[in-house]
Amino acid sequence: MKELELKYGCNPNQKPARIFMESGELPVQVLNGKPGYINFLDAFNSWQLVKELKAATGLPAAASFKHVSPAGAAVGTELTDVERKIYFAEGMELSPIASAYVRARGADRLCSYGDWAALSDVCDAQTARYLALEVSDGVIAPGYTDEALAILKTKRKGNYNVVQMDPDYVPKAIERKDVYGITFEQGRNNFEINAALLDNIVTQNKNLPENAKRDLILALITLKYTQSNSVCYTKDGQAIGVGAGQQSRIHCTRLAGNKADIWLLRQHPKVLGLQFVDGIRRPDRDNAIDVYISDEYEDVLAEGVWQNTFKVKPEVLTAEEKKEWIARQTGVSVGSDAFFPFGDNVERARKSGVSYIAQPGGSIRDDNVIQTCDKYGIVMAFTGMRLFHH
Repeated sequence: MKELELKYGCNPNQKPARIFMESGELPVQVLNGKPGYINFLDAFNSWQLVKELKAATGLPAAASFKHVSPAGAAVGTELTDVERKIYFAEGMELSPIASAYVRARGADRLCSYGDWAALSDVCDAQTARYLALEVSDGVIAPGYTDEALAILKTKRKGNYNVVQMDPDYVPKAIERKDVYGITFEQGRNNFEINAALLDNIVTQNKNLPENAKRDLILALITLKYTQSNSVCYTKDGQAIGVGAGQQSRIHCTRLAGNKADIWLLRQHPKVLGLQFVDGIRRPDRDNAIDVYISDEYEDVLAEGVWQNTFKVKPEVLTAEEKKEWIARQTGVSVGSDAFFPFGDNVERARKSGVSYIAQPGGSIRDDNVIQTCDKYGIVMAFTGMRLFHH
């Protein structure tokens, strides 16, 4: 098959729409559903991310995409009891690829609502069972077991989008796109991200452990497929905060840092102890946790809305408690798709427990950025490679 007609483009008024190959066959098969224009943009970008992440780490990888940027990405390591609780995976049997998706989805569950899932490995029944519980638009993987496909075909009244990607497909070295009737052409970004990229450590502290190297590689590969400007916080083999598409570097750092803080606060004992009403839907539980953590919760308490969500009126998580909990955190890694122009980015990252940073370097204020890292004992590597994605 050389082309696939789509219902419409980005918006319903944008017709006709299709994906096609100028020569050769499309490297994808639609096994179920009818994916749209944005679905395929998410599918192809997320597939590249997980394929490269597995090649770089040797571990199964997964991503959760929304509007052509990852809400989360992760490798398939075993979940802790706390992670199982905050990701709603308690009591579930999880394979490595299922664990990777659970962790990718868990980075930012609000942004992952209605996501496109990407898997580096064959989708098994354990992954499919978890996907079946979540609000999701579709999935791309190199293959599906019969049991997994049968499970996924029951989702969304039988219309869940299931796409199979040829893992051996190699795209052309030159890529093109049209904007306003004018064709742009560039070489595809084939730059390989690996541990050697982290050799140029420019700070006084040069102690970069293996787990931090993995997390920085994860951050950089995630950024390679995130709409720029972008910053990514990672810990323990998963993204915990992605700031995408901001015009200012500091706003990227703040946005991603705020998401990382929410991820950290979801592990606070008061959050883990929340008692939800029976039968609450997973998205409603996500929203309730987000509101509980936010500064708006005291207003919600005053309105009595808590009775629709919680069995017992939760005790407020105070600003002081939140600040103290986040201040305990350490070992977080940060990647940036372009250089930090000022030390304020380091100052903000430090507040979310950042110990390791990878960024291209090349700012006229590199000295100030390095000095700010040295002030807090943060390890920083200059990669020399910008990772803009548009």
